[in-house]
Amino acid sequence: MGLMDDNPYGKFFRSLKEIDVTKDTRIVLSTDPSHDQRVYNAPTSDEVAVVWTDSTTMQGNEGPHIIAYGRGSRSHRVRHFYGCYDPLQYPLLLPKGESGWHQGLKKVSSPSFDVGLGASFPVSAVSSSEPENLIEAEVANAAVRRTREDKRISCREYYAYKFQIRPGNFILRCGRVFQQYIVDIYVKIENTRLDFLRLNQDAIRLDLYQGILDTLSLGGNAACNVGKRIVLPPSFLGSLRDMRRRYLNAMALVQKYGKPDLFITMTCNPNWPEIKSELQPGEQAQNRPDLVARIFHAKLTFLRKQLKEKQIFGEVAAMINVVEFQKRGLPHAHFLIILKPGYKVTRPEKFNAYVTAEIPPTTNAHLRSAVLRHMMHGPCGDSNPKCACMQIKDRKKECIKGYPKSFRNFTTNG
Repeated sequence: MGLMDDNPYGKFFRSLKEIDVTKDTRIVLSTDPSHDQRVYNAPTSDEVAVVWTDSTTMQGNEGPHIIAYGRGSRSHRVRHFYGCYDPLQYPLLLPKGESGWHQGLKKVSSPSFDVGLGASFPVSAVSSSEPENLIEAEVANAAVRRTREDKRISCREYYAYKFQIRPGNFILRCGRVFQQYIVDIYVKIENTRLDFLRLNQDAIRLDLYQGILDTLSLGGNAACNVGKRIVLPPSFLGSLRDMRRRYLNAMALVQKYGKPDLFITMTCNPNWPEIKSELQPGEQAQNRPDLVARIFHAKLTFLRKQLKEKQIFGEVAAMINVVEFQKRGLPHAHFLIILKPGYKVTRPEKFNAYVTAEIPPTTNAHLRSAVLRHMMHGPCGDSNPKCACMQIKDRKKECIKGYPKSFRNFTTNG
């Protein structure tokens, strides 16, 4: 409360106690048993995530926002592109009400100027005694039309600066609050990109796709049902056209070079010395997703060079990879590699050159400890029936991976 005395937005938080919770207030839980529980079950790590609801429509989706109430019955909608969104959402991270990113934030090219991206307010009403004036000034500021000649700071550029590792950047030390901040900022950046595409449909040649998409989805026989469709270009990551383009490119590689020969998975390890050496005293890797992602990206780039330039598996004809972030909070990559004809792995003798199912001898202590720590399954079965791999099959609990498996003396083709 002492911190909030100097916060110009603090009056909004104090006014929340005046809101009455009525019988119409609802908490909606996802209890549909038809959902795949491997996807919708509780995460196994201490992390923060965001959920987009399936019922969100184009008309009802206005991006992330905050509803702020004054002393009267009037409410104010604080949108994600307002400068006061960050200090209202994270008052402990921005105790003096420092502004977050907002539309119209200009770049400063003078080298002698100390660029404090969060030190200035986007509106001049900060000194006002009425909190409502802050929001009204934000609305007016967001409505200002920009010219192409103005050099503006994008949402991604602003928060890339905020997340840089440098002395005094205490935001990186805020644990789960920092995790929520990162997730919230990711949603904000995605929404600013969607806002741009929604308002610049002519720039991506909307007319070229509009009639085709309406015909495919509606059969061309229900013109009264044709509404306004927002077309996302293939450059928007995760969109339907982006995924289709990636799929077709991968299939084109298979059509030209043949089936993939190697499937390689690389998972981030929070115990990597590169990560541990950068953690401050008392910090945990799960609370520094920015650091984990950067080091994983560096190691991923090194692995690509080993595969393509060093040719550790032979000459590569084609290679594709995808990076995933699963619920346990760690990124991992999947590689599909197509080797040139003279380097394809086709016989058990070549399998043994790259893959081994034996525990290394004690003479190689480093490799032995790595295999025992990361490559051993279980224990499961009767010795540990509560293992995650144990599921009921034919009224009996069995390991879904088929362990324990029978011992083999020699490598064979599957």
